[in-house]
Amino acid sequence: RLNPGVHVCFYGLYAPMNESYLRGLGVETILGGEFEEGLSNLIGRLRAAPANAETKSFPGAGLRAPSAGLPGGDSGSERRWQPEPVISLARLKFAVPDRSGLVPLQQYAHLILPGGEHRTVGYTEASRGCKHLCRHCPIVPVYNGAFRVVQREVVLEDIRRQVAAGAEHITFGDPDFFNGVGHAVAIVEALHREHPRLTYDVTIKIEHLLQHARHISTLRETGCLFVTSAVESLDDAILERLDKGHTRADFLAVVELFRQAGLVLQPTFVPFTPWTTLESYCDLLDVLSEERLIENVAPIQLAIRLLIPAGSRLLELAEVREMVGPFDPAALVYPWRHPDPRVDALCEEVQELVRVGDKLGRSRAQSFTRIWRAASTAASAAGVSKQRPEPVLVSRAAIPYLNEPWYC
Repeated sequence: RLNPGVHVCFYGLYAPMNESYLRGLGVETILGGEFEEGLSNLIGRLRAAPANAETKSFPGAGLRAPSAGLPGGDSGSERRWQPEPVISLARLKFAVPDRSGLVPLQQYAHLILPGGEHRTVGYTEASRGCKHLCRHCPIVPVYNGAFRVVQREVVLEDIRRQVAAGAEHITFGDPDFFNGVGHAVAIVEALHREHPRLTYDVTIKIEHLLQHARHISTLRETGCLFVTSAVESLDDAILERLDKGHTRADFLAVVELFRQAGLVLQPTFVPFTPWTTLESYCDLLDVLSEERLIENVAPIQLAIRLLIPAGSRLLELAEVREMVGPFDPAALVYPWRHPDPRVDALCEEVQELVRVGDKLGRSRAQSFTRIWRAASTAASAAGVSKQRPEPVLVSRAAIPYLNEPWYC
């Protein structure tokens, strides 16, 4: 309404997955996957177009429309014409990112070290996409098992520029740093030779950490402070539904490998799923306590509820299709309710505990204790377990972490 002539473009992972909905809002160009070439072409096309040019359109459902045979979809929406592919998996030759127009790095998230020291953090990516097909992952509907590397010298020059701008630590945002392990190891070895005081963190699957266990020490020796790994659950039946590629035993094996290597593992979870029980949630807390991982897990990781977006591979499961409601365009998800309302009630209670704990600045151990009490009380009241004694929280050294842990 403010500017009827504006050309609206959405790009990123969730753009193609929600194409039907976005087209209905008047979005004219949608780009997913390796979007840079399409975005560049779009800019050139718009610059060259006459001011009064009309947008072409043709009838038909948008690519990967939310309907996908499920309730609530609109298979008759009009899809606007665009010459750029909605999803591109082209192998691009990347330019070094120009970040000169962004606010200073010091205004973004910081790394907090065990002694309380803050370090300025930069961000780069050595690869995009992923080889794997985890059912709940938003990368899969776009990349479908493909991954693309960013040229080594582009990554290293990006890091050089960020170091010159004040970065003392680099977060690699690759969905899985070991998708291309040779590429990844070469980059961190070169990074360490050039910037021996620079630290970094990466995200790697449990499956890859076992497969490439010899490189855990390589990470530590080249300045890696911690590795984030999407464990999601400790229930093997849930892990199988999510098609995660690892088991509970695999996770525990990786915990021991990291302990031996002297490197910090930061597991992340999706603890509330349609298959979570009060007992299995309490079991997760038990394991974190027994394995001395309470400090390694941000409280928000104990409160996350499974999202089922458009295009999710979870919709391949008949039991999921039967339990979800109509697609909610405002939330961009298929809503679901747990068959045991007590689990949903616990989820809401834990989320509130985490929210309040973050606001009050509670430590991870303090938040964990409150979550433990809530879960134990819920399980005891439901008769699925006896009231459990609180874990004995042994005083442990804090671990390095980013002060923006609100992500999955």
